[in-house]
Amino acid sequence: MITAETRRNVSNKVFCDGSRDYRWREMANLTGDQREKYVQGMFARIAWRYDRMNRLMTAGQDMRWRQEVIRRAALMPGCRLLDLGAGTGDLAAEAQRQYPSSRVTAADFTLEMMQAGKSKRESTITWSGADALHLPFPDETFEAVVSGFLLRNVSDITLALHEQQRVLKPGGQMVALDTTHPPKNLLSPLINFHLNKVIPTLGKLVTGEAEAYTYLPDSTQGFLTAEQLAGRLVEAGFRNVGFRRVMLGTVAIHWGKK
Repeated sequence: MITAETRRNVSNKVFCDGSRDYRWREMANLTGDQREKYVQGMFARIAWRYDRMNRLMTAGQDMRWRQEVIRRAALMPGCRLLDLGAGTGDLAAEAQRQYPSSRVTAADFTLEMMQAGKSKRESTITWSGADALHLPFPDETFEAVVSGFLLRNVSDITLALHEQQRVLKPGGQMVALDTTHPPKNLLSPLINFHLNKVIPTLGKLVTGEAEAYTYLPDSTQGFLTAEQLAGRLVEAGFRNVGFRRVMLGTVAIHWGKK
């Protein structure tokens, strides 16, 4: 829960169309353990309606993005893939659909999300409780590490990327789907309206958790640009780094090879 002390910090955020937001600083401004506990509690509360909200917020496009993430993982038969920050396991399930012989592990630190995922699908996915900053896997375990909307939630993105590099085998592929700060353009007012009005309203109606879906635009506006995140991948030691923006520049698919 956001404390009164946190709410007293007033933001003076400038959006990509030049407008300002004076809402209370909430989760997007938390750091370290406080941020991790908030994220964990938030996802636990919305776990059973999380997938429905994803479909609504993206008009179903998120399923196509996940398909691309798995295609870019480029698995060979029998290879191992880690879906990190797996939530309900949509990426893990897509990996099994595209690569039936792959060995897929879905890892998340919110058990309620994984329980929601396990309840809706029968599969050979291995589910694992795991912190993205301290992965419980040996070095060079996986041929691919994928994630969907994980990186903007971690408290130390540098450590998270190094952990992914550590558990990848040489030549292994990392692919990440995440929100990104959209470039300023003529559609910026429409984008900001969708992020800051439509999504919180939908979130309140569908999940009863307006605060959780106020966090989404906050964290998107405060997250790295696609170019900056690509730079972090290079700094972490990945090569052949690239990205592709989708959904009017508010989401990007990133990739790199160990």
